[in-house]
Amino acid sequence: MKKQENYTEEDKQFNKNKYLRLLSKEYKNITEVAEEIINLKAILNLPKGTEVFLSDIHGEYAPFTHILNNGAGIIRSKIDQIFENRTTEKERNTLATLIYYPEEKLKLIKKETKDLDEWYAITLYRLVEVARKVSSKYTRSKVRKAINSGFEYIIDELLHSQANDETDKEKYYKQIIKTIIELEQADSFIIAISDLIKQMAIDHLHIIGDIFDRGRHPDLVLNKLMKFHSLDIQWGNHDILWMGAGRGNKANIATVIRICARYNNIGILEDSYGINMRPLSTFAQKVYKNDDCSNFMPKVFDYNKYDNSDKTNIAKIHKAITIIQFKIEGQMIKKHPEYHLDNRLLMDKMDIEKGTVKIDGKDYEINDKNFPTIYKDDPYKLTPEEKEVIERLAESFIHSDSLNKHLNYLYTKGEMYTIFNNNLLFHGCMPTDEKGELKEVNFLGKRLKGKEYFDEINETINKVFVTKDPELVDFMWFLWISPDSPFFGKEKMATFESYFVKDKKMTKEPKSPYYKYCEDEKFCEKVLKEFGLEGDDAHILNGHVPVRAKDGESPIKANGKLLVIDGGLAKSFREKTGNAGYILTYNSNGLLLSQNKPFESVEKAIVEEKDIISEIIVKETDVVRKRVGDTDIGTKLKGEIKDLQELIKAYKNGEIKETE
Repeated sequence: MKKQENYTEEDKQFNKNKYLRLLSKEYKNITEVAEEIINLKAILNLPKGTEVFLSDIHGEYAPFTHILNNGAGIIRSKIDQIFENRTTEKERNTLATLIYYPEEKLKLIKKETKDLDEWYAITLYRLVEVARKVSSKYTRSKVRKAINSGFEYIIDELLHSQANDETDKEKYYKQIIKTIIELEQADSFIIAISDLIKQMAIDHLHIIGDIFDRGRHPDLVLNKLMKFHSLDIQWGNHDILWMGAGRGNKANIATVIRICARYNNIGILEDSYGINMRPLSTFAQKVYKNDDCSNFMPKVFDYNKYDNSDKTNIAKIHKAITIIQFKIEGQMIKKHPEYHLDNRLLMDKMDIEKGTVKIDGKDYEINDKNFPTIYKDDPYKLTPEEKEVIERLAESFIHSDSLNKHLNYLYTKGEMYTIFNNNLLFHGCMPTDEKGELKEVNFLGKRLKGKEYFDEINETINKVFVTKDPELVDFMWFLWISPDSPFFGKEKMATFESYFVKDKKMTKEPKSPYYKYCEDEKFCEKVLKEFGLEGDDAHILNGHVPVRAKDGESPIKANGKLLVIDGGLAKSFREKTGNAGYILTYNSNGLLLSQNKPFESVEKAIVEEKDIISEIIVKETDVVRKRVGDTDIGTKLKGEIKDLQELIKAYKNGEIKETE
């Protein structure tokens, strides 16, 4: 294929005519083209849709689903705008909960309500008002397409009827509501219009990384995302870890299993993805039969369904896979000296008899001396049993259909970074040196930095999933653990120290210089410029690092040029943060950053009508309301309008024939 700059004028004209002829198949005459141009130009003048930004979901399905159900707080806001002076707070709470969980809430209401027909009539009117409010910025066609439960015509009529006085239209409107109730279709209608409200509340969703690990149901989160109408995903370090595991990298596989054991979440592997854990479990119970593995007890949180014997069994699995992980990582480091990770070779620095490990020339006491599978003369060599265990686990990961379905979706939908409406979205950090300059990194034999480095990573991950090249798959582990990786963002990963070194000062993982310089407005402007972004409305949006709000840390950096929106949904972070993270919304009026209190449970949300209460942290309001024409979608639509105008010219001058 010729490069674009080498095309002759004849080539360009030929390609243009070819494209216009293809376009004429869809728009067959001037009338159809004109109709579409009128439609697109009208859309350009609508208010821009609401974008919602989330990161670090970490498998916490219930609070994640609640955020989608309440439209990141948008739905409750609309309810208050409409009904604040007309209803009680209790009535507004019930209406909101009904929209979030219509099927579950209906069951409770029907048990408690005496005059159900009257309640239906009042509620249907109120739901139509909310639906009308949230859908007002979209075309009638878009709203109708969003209704997928058999009530398209009726809902469309109700949304566009005017209910101001006792006109014929108003009687028509009332009769629709009355007939819905008489035909016992009210429940189905409530579910349908609630689903529409939820879909209209969020026009586009951004997931800025880390769907996996810690929480129990990343599988359900991914199932939910796969059905969502419009979204993009930026990979996080935990996503990269699982993607590498799914492609068979044994270091990634061992790490995935270790983290699942650490957070008492083996079920995600066995039950959701069909990973056969029996070989590892049998091996662990045999090797550590007389070891309670107390240092490896899982972090159970509120999952108190296990007795001590269960926890001990998981602890043994945890220890067994941790040793296997360190062995495989040692082999990887020796295989790839270009990764510059020699400082992570610590198993060969242990003196098990003395109970010490030498780190940076100094001996530190270790808290465990029972290592029956470590060869003194070759500590990174797997025993025959360990080798068999990891081989069988790798086979399970590679051939898990359900896991591959999710990882392929993550690969197809995800990217290293995204530029959307003048915002730069990436999960972790931009590798930066101590002087605040973009750090040049040796990656696949190339010296790269900034956008070039990000693009090369993106291309490499694409090749991993297409070619499954074992050498390239190794880079999935590099991206997980290396200080030069934008996904990691720390100077070292102190996993070994956190498990075995008694001195807890050694468990600290110093952050990349990026996290110092990202407080500086000029540095952030330099990063944005690297990606071709500038202006007051340009921002960097990161996740990855929990914001220690309880210690006074702010998610707003560099005078608002950078926002850290770690979702904070994982319960393990709450001791550090003191909250449940942040949600960012961006509508036609500007940016709104909210801090969330922890979500208690779906049951409390339904029965006690407890919402995720959001406190507004910052509101960045545009002086002029943004329209679709001011967005990336608007740019695309303008291009389509230009093409359609060219098609009209081709019809008028006879280059292409119109058809009826």
